[in-house]
Amino acid sequence: MHQVTVMTREGCHACEDAISDVRRICAELEVAWSASDVDADPELRGEYGDRVPVILIDGVEHGFWRVEEERFRRALSG
Repeated sequence: MHQVTVMTREGCHACEDAISDVRRICAELEVAWSASDVDADPELRGEYGDRVPVILIDGVEHGFWRVEEERFRRALSG
């Protein structure tokens, strides 16, 4: 079973859009997901700060700035 994490920051409109897409797709595929605020941890801010939202699947970066739905679904189905 996969685990999806969306790296976000407060006040980020693109992050809200990504979370909405991830929430919908993960619900359909019954995949667990969570969100993590990069500004809560200096290490995460350094790693992802300029590229949020960043989508991780099983801890590995899958994409950033937006959810590519077809590609995201394929990754979760495999």
